[in-house]
This record gives sequence, C-alpha cells and structure tokens, in this order.
Amino acid sequence: MASTSTVTLFLALLAVGAEAATVALAGVGVAGAAVPSLQRTRRRLFEGLAHDAAWLALAVAAVATAGSLWFSYGAHFKPCTLCWYQRICMYPLVPVLAVGAWRREAGTRIVALVLAGTGLALALYHVLVERFPSLESSVCDPTNPCTIVWVRRFGYLTIPTMAASAFAFVIALVLIAHTAPDPVEDS
Repeated sequence: MASTSTVTLFLALLAVGAEAATVALAGVGVAGAAVPSLQRTRRRLFEGLAHDAAWLALAVAAVATAGSLWFSYGAHFKPCTLCWYQRICMYPLVPVLAVGAWRREAGTRIVALVLAGTGLALALYHVLVERFPSLESSVCDPTNPCTIVWVRRFGYLTIPTMAASAFAFVIALVLIAHTAPDPVEDS
C-alpha cells in the first residue's frame, strides 16, 4: 500500500494542476470576452473542450471522492464537520456528472453547479478556519476541530484547499460543457 506521504503528494499535484487549469480557463474566458482579438481563441478552446468537459468534470469529482475516502480509510484522518459538509457536496457530483455526461441534460448541469458552488464556499470557509482558528464556530466539534491541518503541501495546500481546487475546476468544466450543443432528439 502507498504511504500517506506519497498519496498526499500525488493528490496535491493533481490539485495544483486543477488550480492551474481553472486559472487558465478563467483567464481565457475573461480575456476572450473582453479583448476582440482573443475571441476566436476563446471560442476554439471552449468548443474543443465542450464535448469532453462533462467527462473531465466527472473524473475530477471521482478522484476527489476517492481521495477523501483514502484520507479517511487509508491515512485514518478523522473528517471534521466541515469536511463532512464538503463530502455531502462532492460525493453526489459523481452520479450527477455521470448522468450529465452521458445524457447531456441541462438539468444535471444546474444541479452540478449548485453542489460544486456550495462545496466551494464550504471549502473556502474551511481554509479560512484553518488559517484563522478564531473563526471556528459552533458548527465544528470541539473533540475533532475543523482547525486540524492533517496535510500541508507546497506551503499552502491542505485537504480543504484541495477540495476547493476540485470544486472550482468542476465548476469551470461544467460551464464549458454548457457551451456544447445539446444532442438533437430523434423523433
């Protein structure tokens, strides 16, 4: 079995990749909307990614789900209350995104955006609680506080930061998938 250090390094590298991809997609999206000379590049990139974006979002959610389960059962880290709330948002993303990728239905995109947006907000709050323990509220269990930092990689990546990276990347991919035309129904 892989060591905790090896798995956390692997997951941290994936999180950094998700952050870089999210920033790049957001940058192209904003720049392409604001700068006329970049509109063609933006359109080509988004159209090129649109058909696979839902499948990529599914892969991100599945890896994040597997990673969180590994932290609990492989590394034996006890999830705090805020971690559980983030899991409540991440775990259903797997079947929702699977159905959305397969059927390309707009309704699944909305559900995915709500789950990922809520999860991102919770993860960002959890990051703040880790950095500023005075923000910890009565939501957190005093016997398993939300301020415990189980993992710190590259000086800033913790488990909630990794979750935030995954949620943000899922949001970006779902928004790009939304630009793909819905399949034509057979009559």
